Amino acid sequence: MSSERQTLGALLRGLRSRNNWTLKEMSDESGIPVSTLSKVEHDRLTLTYDKLLQLSDRLGVPITELFAQPENAEQPVTARRSIGTIEESVRVETPNYDYYYLCTELRHKRIIPVVTRIRAKSTKEFGKLVSHPGEEYIYVLEGAIEVHTEFYDPVTLSQGESIYIDSNMGHAYIATDGFDEAVVLGVMSSEDSDLIDSLMSLHDDEKNGGSSETVRA
Repeated sequence: MSSERQTLGALLRGLRSRNNWTLKEMSDESGIPVSTLSKVEHDRLTLTYDKLLQLSDRLGVPITELFAQPENAEQPVTARRSIGTIEESVRVETPNYDYYYLCTELRHKRIIPVVTRIRAKSTKEFGKLVSHPGEEYIYVLEGAIEVHTEFYDPVTLSQGESIYIDSNMGHAYIATDGFDEAVVLGVMSSEDSDLIDSLMSLHDDEKNGGSSETVRA
């Protein structure tokens, strides 16, 4: 069930109630006249953007809260769909990996699916750990990999096994002994709708060898 947007007046009444303020006390805290606050609370007046910024700053309330949507507000259905194949993927080659980005015709995705062929056989060959915004899930399709991360001991994953990590943590995937290469399916996600741009920037750094202990996008 959808819900109507909560008014600014209702938001201010709730804020005042939570702090046990009178209108006069809220006026003193915010620097906005009592008469103005009263009219806003009764939905007879709204505030200009500069006054909203003043409220946010003086009362320590995120400005986004002053434009809050109800928690149960329905999200629009975009009906987006894409069928991906390796043949139609966008291929990016770096010294360590071949990336096959899937469903690239969809812009501003919050998750990025990619099949990766891993060639690096050691951390020395791999070089600097890499990191980028978001989180990622890796599932081994072929071969076996060794996962190196900034804060954990290495772990080995065989075909059919997987791992989920914070991508902001430096990490590297290498093919284990006994395999010339390994193939994994990765799904990367981020609140950043331009995640793909961050990843492409990271690949440029990988090609150039990076410049610090961890190559960060």
